[in-house]
Formats: sequence, structure tokens, C-alpha cells
Amino acid sequence: MSTAQASLLRVPLADGTLVATSDLPPKELIASLLATADVLGTGWFAADAANVKPASTILVVGDGAVGLLGVLSARQMGAERIIAMSRHASRQKLAREFGATDIVTERGDEGVARIKELTKGIGADSVLECVGTQESMMQAIKSTRPGGYIGYVGVPHGVSLDGEQLFYSHVHLHGGPAPVRRYLPELIKLVLDGKINPGKVFDLSLPLDQVAEGYRAMDERRAIKTLLRTNGTK
Repeated sequence: MSTAQASLLRVPLADGTLVATSDLPPKELIASLLATADVLGTGWFAADAANVKPASTILVVGDGAVGLLGVLSARQMGAERIIAMSRHASRQKLAREFGATDIVTERGDEGVARIKELTKGIGADSVLECVGTQESMMQAIKSTRPGGYIGYVGVPHGVSLDGEQLFYSHVHLHGGPAPVRRYLPELIKLVLDGKINPGKVFDLSLPLDQVAEGYRAMDERRAIKTLLRTNGTK
């Protein structure tokens, strides 16, 4: 495999890594099916790793495509209250559509204080960390109730944890690269049955030769997620 952003792609061990749909899906489902193999699968793993349970209170740190689909995942798993941390109006709106009950714009200690206020001083039962920075990880740890769970899927960059602080926080911490293949059959069925529409995170569509602009738009927060189309597709 040379690259995942190309008109043609060779997939080693395809019989074990690819999941075929029963038929050619309608065009309106393509974006959602693409999401299952990437950002939805990752958000779902974050919720699974965070032990999301029915009637629980969930916090999602990060309002990118993975975080937003973490909101959707938590709702599908039966979470009663889902707090999304976001400062961007378009992302807040989509978080609400996906099932968020509360939006928190504060960060750092102010963000933690706001989460504690919303949870009557207890903290969230489960936290989905979908960024990977030192600030986001500490936000997650400090916002989790004692005995609670953190599922982290943001690729860590510059994250350093204080062992003693983590020891006394009494939180469960689990994450890593998402085992998306494990979840694909279930996620594909949810899409095909019309129960979820994760493709909404793709709010910009560009031809493959404009991939740089797609990344630029996401970096500048002009887009949540860019959908790239090969020549001849619409």
C-alpha cells in the first residue's frame, strides 16, 4: 500500500480487513459508510473503552469528527446525559443533533469546575478524550468521577502523566489505536438500517487533487471533516 489518499489502493489481507456491504449502497449513504471505517469507528471505541453504560453521564473532550461521533456513539449506547466541550457554533449544533444534552465552552480549570458544577460535584461517569494534548488529557482525568472511566483515542503529542496524581485519582484509563474492524459489522448495520447518520461530519467535499485545501480547511476550523472524491465521482 503506497497511500490511503489515491485513486487506486492495494489492501493486503483484504479478506480479513475489508467488510463488504450486501449490495451497492445508495449514494446518500456513502458518506456515512465511509465514516464507519474511520472517525465513527474511532469514536465508538472511545465510548467502548470508557465503559459507557445506559443512564450514565458522559463527557466528550474534543469537538472534531471523532469527538462528535463519540457523542453519537454514547447516545447509541444509552447514555442519559452527554456533555460536549466545544467552542464552535457549527460543531455545537451537530453535537446536539447527535445527542449532546449540554455544551461546555470553558477549558482548563474553568472547564473542570463547570463539569463538576453540572454533575453536582461528582464528575462524569465516563470521559471520551478525543484530542491528544496535555490539556485535553488533564481535562479528562480531572473531570472523571472516582471510579470512572476514560477512553482516549486522541493520538498523544506532548502528553506526560504524573503517576502519583493518576494513582490518587482512582480513574480507569484505556485507549490506543481503535480496533475499527471489530465494530464494522454493527456500525454498517446501524447505517443501512437508517438508525444513525454519521456522514453529517463531512461538511466539505473536494476532488482528490485538492487534498491540501481539505486539510487546510480542517486546520483552520472551516470544516469539520473533508470528503475527498476521486475523478469521475460526485
